[in-house]
Amino acid sequence: MRILVTGGAGFLGSHLCEVLVKADHEVLCLDNFFTGSKRNIYHLLDFKNFEILRHDIINPIDVEVDQIFNLACPASPIFYQFNPVRTIQANVLGVTNMLELAKRTKARILQASTSEVYGDPQIHPQREDYWGYVNPIGVRSCYDEGKRVAESLMMDYYRQNKVDIKIVRIFNTYGPRMAVNDGRVVSNFIVQALKGEDITVYGNGDQTRSFCYISDMILGLISMMNLEDFIGPVNLGNPSEFTILRLAEKVIKLTKSKSRINFKSLPSDDPSRRQPDITLAKSRLAWVPRIEIDEGLERTIEYFKRII
Repeated sequence: MRILVTGGAGFLGSHLCEVLVKADHEVLCLDNFFTGSKRNIYHLLDFKNFEILRHDIINPIDVEVDQIFNLACPASPIFYQFNPVRTIQANVLGVTNMLELAKRTKARILQASTSEVYGDPQIHPQREDYWGYVNPIGVRSCYDEGKRVAESLMMDYYRQNKVDIKIVRIFNTYGPRMAVNDGRVVSNFIVQALKGEDITVYGNGDQTRSFCYISDMILGLISMMNLEDFIGPVNLGNPSEFTILRLAEKVIKLTKSKSRINFKSLPSDDPSRRQPDITLAKSRLAWVPRIEIDEGLERTIEYFKRII
């Protein structure tokens, strides 16, 4: 197949491109390189079935494709709050452009949505039939509400134009090729620990997250794309929940760092708990994450050791 991966030079996108290229698909990697990095895809340049296009999806594009993985959007608070207008445009104008492309080419399109559509959830764990608890005017709303609008657009194009869609709600994912400065908790902790700096924990650290290793996530995305008769939304993430403070202590132990934990005030609208219910992914995709947190962290730590 000829497959378009938007945000293809990013953390998730580069790993997805790599798997698709090695499966002999023709892969078009599209990225505006705001958060994506050429270093993430440099090793793919020698493959004849891989090509790169610098482009921002808020502008229309006309290419011939069979499948579209739409991953194009800043995913960490530092980046999506840097230019919130551009972030929401990526989720409204950009998603509309990708849906128009899918409509014209009759391509199947997968939208990388997020656990942030659940906001600061009032049910736990989060199931796909939960509508969420989101602040529509907060500092995170450009991303949270943007992704919710993107899901609405996907469903409207499906109902009105019969576009072949898939919606995946991605929970916290980590692994090699995360950006050093992306502000996500795993990369923050590892970089601070390796540099011997204080590890910054917001609040008292009792807020919880669930972390999925990158290779598991990529398998989930591909499985969803290739499954017939199921459009989602479906949660993809690791249901093993633990506190941010415990994660910080684990990173200090695995890096053998002398870093101490420095507590700071909690950012606005930061979710208190986050854990996916993956019953649907298990039953429809036969998908469960395989990589345990210690193994995944060790692989990620080795990556950051090489690039810092």
